[in-house]
Amino acid sequence: MTKKSRRTHSPAFKAKVALAAVKGDKTLAELAQLFDVHPNQITIWKNQLLEGAAGVFGHDKTSAETPVDLKALHAKIGELALENGFFVRRAHQGGPAERKAMIDRDHDLSIVRQAKVLKLARSTVYYEPRPVSAEDLALMRRLDELHLDYPFAGARMLRSLLRREGVYAGRRHIATLMKRMGIEAVYRRPNTSKPAPGHKIYPYLLRGLKIERPDHAWAMDITYIPMRRGFVYLAAVVDVFSRRVLAHRVSITMEAAFCVEAVQEALAKHGRPEIFNTDQGSQFTSLEFTDVLLDAKIAISMDGKGAWRDNVFVERLWRTVKYEEVYLRAYDSVSEARASIAKYLAFYNQGRPHSSLDGRTPDEAYFGTQAMVMAA
Repeated sequence: MTKKSRRTHSPAFKAKVALAAVKGDKTLAELAQLFDVHPNQITIWKNQLLEGAAGVFGHDKTSAETPVDLKALHAKIGELALENGFFVRRAHQGGPAERKAMIDRDHDLSIVRQAKVLKLARSTVYYEPRPVSAEDLALMRRLDELHLDYPFAGARMLRSLLRREGVYAGRRHIATLMKRMGIEAVYRRPNTSKPAPGHKIYPYLLRGLKIERPDHAWAMDITYIPMRRGFVYLAAVVDVFSRRVLAHRVSITMEAAFCVEAVQEALAKHGRPEIFNTDQGSQFTSLEFTDVLLDAKIAISMDGKGAWRDNVFVERLWRTVKYEEVYLRAYDSVSEARASIAKYLAFYNQGRPHSSLDGRTPDEAYFGTQAMVMAA
């Protein structure tokens, strides 16, 4: 059997792929198929490009070289030895996917040695999964619909529901797709609120609170948006009182950055709320996200783990957007998805009356009440 040679990519190729990901005109699945690279690798290159972008404009000037201090050099070697042992132990605590992401194929240290240090099998390092298949995309679309109707359903129940429709898929495969989509069965799980290292979980502040004016409380969430040949994620900031969508973003990856952009736009256009509510997703518990709210002196509120009703205001928005817009279309491109969703959300704010608002539109409820408050 012929041994498969290890693939290497030039810096120019990596830059080309990363720039395509930053541009965001194609889904990760489309980029993976176009460039024959795994989606996770594309995400890594994209992050590396963004982190190193400042270097394009030059580096800080350093002082002139000084004579080598052997005593300080020996102390530094000892310090680096301790740090090396510390980071190796920490690396081993991560999951296989996290450790695989640490592999640098262009580093002078061989891939075999890197895999050994990270305690990864070589087969794991060299394995290159295929892009999302058309069958999986169709299955993910149906899972999204079922999740809206039965948010309490886990992988086992969804498997049973699909079998009633003549669709046969294993429980583990369904669980994998749910994780990729960013959805899970919603029900309370006592004593399971365990934040990621360095991520703080804030208490839920909206329970029993009567919200009677705009900008008293905002809420935010992320949802999966199916397309013809892939999928994207939609994040929206919503004013709880008026149901108005204050800002939104569409992204090909589910990271904190596009959520931060949406919040910053909402704050720039509409001032700041007293309370900002999210779920406990890693995008919302990250320091990158919470620091924006803390700097603006906004009280942070987070749902109970799996308690979808705590953020029901945004859950209702997702149902409306998907049944009145997303499921009626099959977007051919990310740019089409962005434009069509933006057009619908403009209609949702300006022209769609809500029974919960006494027949008013979100714009009328948000700006009308604001005008009355300012006049008073």
